[in-house]
Amino acid sequence: MVRETGYYDLLGVNPTATLDELKKAYRKLALKYHPDKNPNEGEKFKLISQAYEVLSDPKKRELYDQGGEQAIKEGGMGGGDFSSPMDIFNMFFGGGGRTQKERKGKNVVHKLAVTLEELYNGSTRKLGLQKNVICEKCEGYGGKKGGREKCTTCKGRGVQVQVQQIGPGMIQQIQSMCSDCQGQGERFNSKDRCKNCNGHKVERKKKILEVHIDKGMKDDQRITFHGEGDQEPGLEHGDVIIVLELKQHPIFRRRDNDLIMKMNIKLAEALCGFKKTIRTLDDRALIVHSSPGQVIKPNDLKCINNEGMPVYKEPYEKGLLIVQFEIDFPDKHWLPEHMLPDLERLLPVREHIMLTDDMEEVDLCEVDNENQKRSFSGEANEEDEHPRGGGVQCQTQ
Repeated sequence: MVRETGYYDLLGVNPTATLDELKKAYRKLALKYHPDKNPNEGEKFKLISQAYEVLSDPKKRELYDQGGEQAIKEGGMGGGDFSSPMDIFNMFFGGGGRTQKERKGKNVVHKLAVTLEELYNGSTRKLGLQKNVICEKCEGYGGKKGGREKCTTCKGRGVQVQVQQIGPGMIQQIQSMCSDCQGQGERFNSKDRCKNCNGHKVERKKKILEVHIDKGMKDDQRITFHGEGDQEPGLEHGDVIIVLELKQHPIFRRRDNDLIMKMNIKLAEALCGFKKTIRTLDDRALIVHSSPGQVIKPNDLKCINNEGMPVYKEPYEKGLLIVQFEIDFPDKHWLPEHMLPDLERLLPVREHIMLTDDMEEVDLCEVDNENQKRSFSGEANEEDEHPRGGGVQCQTQ
């Protein structure tokens, strides 16, 4: 009697399914969830392959039917570490599928620093990269045709094994790629070796790439040049992947498709209106204004439609330009004391309080800014060094 049906459910078959039915179900699901077709379904593909590996083996299937996955693990049949899902796929489909894609040269990843202006206006940058290319002289063979011989260092295995003693009666084996034949198991003698690439099959060359930065691209966005990476005989060429890295801008900060900037205005401008110019990233001058009587408060946010960043692949659409206002207040004693009553008559009425006998009048002092900075930055938080109450201090008037 089948106690657990998880593997059968994954393949969408009954516990009584025949081997042919299992094969048919696996073929359909493996093709559907193969990583080449659905890159985000790698885990699903792995589970399907694991289920088929167990159920297609009579002994494993019998063990699974009796005790489920736990019985498979306890029975020593994998312990949950199944063969590579790709191996099962290739074995089932006769070596097809992803084999060619897996045999691919290394990708080259390069970070490219870009300005906000380049992301706003679009740009083309030329980038010089060094990469491995197939040796033209030996056509990637490494030397004279037929001149290869078994590597004497690794005896044709392609790997070297070193034995180290790590304690009394304890040894450790370390396996590494043979440095003489680069893991090939074969090498050329000095006479037959290609003089151009010294038997490495590839040579180093410089490649100039034109990187087109489209309007609206973002920080950390990738631009891929397929087949422009390192080359290696018998392998598909790798890719060159350019990763954009945005430099900090002195005025604007980007948030998705919006641009944010700070604007400092005087107190008189905040209360009585102003006109200011903003220089855009494409070097236009925008005139912004506040009407008389429209009060701007500290940290107020205003926005200008369609003056933010261009939308990627839709450059005629733009986000918002958001302006955050900071008010520059005048220094103390900026107005003679006898003129303060005249100013007060123009401002909203201040709040008056009723003094009672239980109230105590105190003075406001200036804060010692240096001590305040150290206290709030955490540099003076140790009570052993700075007793409680000794951080922020008032300056003597």
